[in-house]
Amino acid sequence: MHPLLIFTAAFIGLASLAAMIASVYMLLRVEEDPLGDRLEQLQAASGSGANRSGRRRAAGGFLNTVLYLVSTVGGEDWLRETEKELNQAGIRNKQALASYVIFQITFFLLLIAGMAYLQRGNDLSQKFGGMASALLLGYLLPQQVLHRLVKRYRTKLQEALPDTVDLLGIVLGTGLSLDQAMLRVSEEMQFIYPHLAGELYTVVMQVKAGQERSKAFNQLVRRTGIEDIKSLSAMIIQSERFGTSLSQALKVYAEALRTRRRLKAEAAIAKAGIKMLFPVVFFILPVLFVIAIGPGLVLGLRGLQGGMGAGR
Repeated sequence: MHPLLIFTAAFIGLASLAAMIASVYMLLRVEEDPLGDRLEQLQAASGSGANRSGRRRAAGGFLNTVLYLVSTVGGEDWLRETEKELNQAGIRNKQALASYVIFQITFFLLLIAGMAYLQRGNDLSQKFGGMASALLLGYLLPQQVLHRLVKRYRTKLQEALPDTVDLLGIVLGTGLSLDQAMLRVSEEMQFIYPHLAGELYTVVMQVKAGQERSKAFNQLVRRTGIEDIKSLSAMIIQSERFGTSLSQALKVYAEALRTRRRLKAEAAIAKAGIKMLFPVVFFILPVLFVIAIGPGLVLGLRGLQGGMGAGR
């Protein structure tokens, strides 16, 4: 192979790897600004009503250009669904969607190029199978990782919800308003349950920026996608609308969440015996049989060999 081609391929590979690393860094970087996001929403609502892809094009920049190009080839629905999953995974910085798109496209192209290089000496059927597997892995693997991140983030929110709701009811009982109580709870829970504390803080900042509390809680439900948070938001909105006592309702709801968590733990413990059955049968019992019966078999075989030798 010509040295120039080798240098070009190496440069493209290193550039692609650097793009993947940079996109992962921007994707996982924590950068949330509820007040700034609210102002951008107000500005977008007062604008000319252009569509989403047009706003991306008008915003300029490399990342917005990438999103615009993807949306123009029919990927607007995929971008919208990916943005929703990124929000539900707790990744909400402004460059998250563009960084994820760049990462998936780069990973997809690198996987196809690597498979093409590995299959260069094979026949057509083997090349087709290898390229098909590379296409499937390049498309599905980043999405499965994102689904896993969403599931992990929801689990953390679900585990933090009973204690946070209980503390919110206690703080409301001291006479603070709902916004002050949520802000206080988010400050207290910052080092114990940072994810749920950040969600509460985002809601408070959105309300302070002029958004209606019902819409702020509806956005919280859409961001998290958790049924218990949906019930909590409906309870808070109805309590504020009808003027009922919220602190007592939160105490009862926290006790119900804690009972549900205990039942889930008991169900997981009950399933542990069945899940341990297959490892015990296939991995532990054969080893025990070898340890228990093996020395006796060896001694028996030696005795038989000695008897046969004496008979001769």
